[in-house]
Amino acid sequence: MAFIMKTNSLNRVVLECFTPYGETHPNSCQKLQKTPSIVQNKMVESISNIFEVLKIQDGMTLSFHHHLRDGDYVLNLVLEEIKKRGLKDLTLATSSIFPIHQPMVELIKNGQIKNIYTNYINGPVAKAVSEGHLKGMLVMDTHGGRPRAIESGELKIDVAFIATPAANTFGDGNGIQGQSQCGALGYAISDLYYAKHKVVITDYLTEDLLVKEIDGSYVDYVVKVDKIGNPDGIVSGTTKPTKDPVQLKIAKDTIKVMDALGLIKNGMSFQTGAGGTSIAVADLLRKKMIENNIKGSFASGGITSYLVKMHEEGLFEELYDVQCFDLEGIRSYRENLKHHPMSASEYANPCYMDAVVNKLDVVILGATEIDLNFNVNVTTDSSGYLMGGSGGHSDTAYGAQVSIITSNLIKSRTPIIKQSVTALTTPGSTVDIFVTERGIAVNPKRKDLLEILRKASFPVVSIETLYQKAIEITGLPKPIEKDDKIIGQIRYRDGSIIDTLYQVRKS
Repeated sequence: MAFIMKTNSLNRVVLECFTPYGETHPNSCQKLQKTPSIVQNKMVESISNIFEVLKIQDGMTLSFHHHLRDGDYVLNLVLEEIKKRGLKDLTLATSSIFPIHQPMVELIKNGQIKNIYTNYINGPVAKAVSEGHLKGMLVMDTHGGRPRAIESGELKIDVAFIATPAANTFGDGNGIQGQSQCGALGYAISDLYYAKHKVVITDYLTEDLLVKEIDGSYVDYVVKVDKIGNPDGIVSGTTKPTKDPVQLKIAKDTIKVMDALGLIKNGMSFQTGAGGTSIAVADLLRKKMIENNIKGSFASGGITSYLVKMHEEGLFEELYDVQCFDLEGIRSYRENLKHHPMSASEYANPCYMDAVVNKLDVVILGATEIDLNFNVNVTTDSSGYLMGGSGGHSDTAYGAQVSIITSNLIKSRTPIIKQSVTALTTPGSTVDIFVTERGIAVNPKRKDLLEILRKASFPVVSIETLYQKAIEITGLPKPIEKDDKIIGQIRYRDGSIIDTLYQVRKS
């Protein structure tokens, strides 16, 4: 396959067939009509029968959502049918891929799965794609970019398979009943409205649904299987604050930064992740809010037990939930009236003018790498192997009033700061502050924040100074040698291309 190469506004190589970052993406925000179902009798006996009814064939695009995360069985059930039928050249549009999806590797290597659209990829599938086994292209979207692509018609889905913990025979469903509860189903909503055909896969049929997050009027078929997944597999991150003294220092300094900037205030809005440092920030924020009698407006994103605790203690009036990161999040979503579900579009679609990310005061984010221009990589490791993806990283960094990256300066004897990141996930123009155990760097574009922190006598240093501190300890890392084979592209939330991914060159 021959490609014509060019560079985008971040000086990263992209393919001519994509719109480079920094240029206007054509039809980025056009909106298709939703596609209601006209099917009357929706119950189908098996996934195998669905392949017959819908005449699923070579070259089609099939979509999946990831709320069951590393406990998801539905994608693997469909992969088993694809393998059995010998279908080929399929495109998978799955919002995330986890280690449990290892059966996909064989189908990638034999050409049955040709292209993949996803927001996050980890485990054996990530390794296989990194090593060049995918015959077509990997396209990495953001959590907001995926619904934008679906709703605009740019990503055309033939069949959406919607894992639904509880459903009725009409196709209405939710994630809070049955044996495979996973909570909010926000990443499935665009697929439900805009795919050509929609199939609900459930292991719990009931006509007594507590809520109807999945609207059966858009569902074509319903299939009951023995088990759609293992709820224990949805748990993300550590679910507990870190006990590592270095990371605790970073968390404490982050709270001090937020306090100095006036972000810890009545009515504040907040988002953080599910890693140990992020949860430590949430825990310290909780104590600060209690101490100063502060009541926030909302917390959002993937909901953890710590955000649930803060909500139930009255520290945040509302929770906006696109996916639950642990079992306490599921319980809260089921029980608390002000724990609201939101679709991925409502959460982060850049074409959704009232998106929740645009209402955030502060977001706490991690990084695999950060470079001297504050560009962040959370897509690959420092060897170039895929191990993650933007998820909501780029979306929240853009939308929040202040975006804060927290990380150890050195991880596994490798400096986190690079002259240029291995893969560019989030542009530095949307990253405001970088907090490490050895100092705090502020993006020079945020002179307002820099002035406030300096007046508050914070140990603010340039990111170049932090870089020098790191390499004095570790030495200068050996540059990665990239292979010539392109394996994928990283898309920004508006659909333009930030960076190109290359096959890992094995030593």
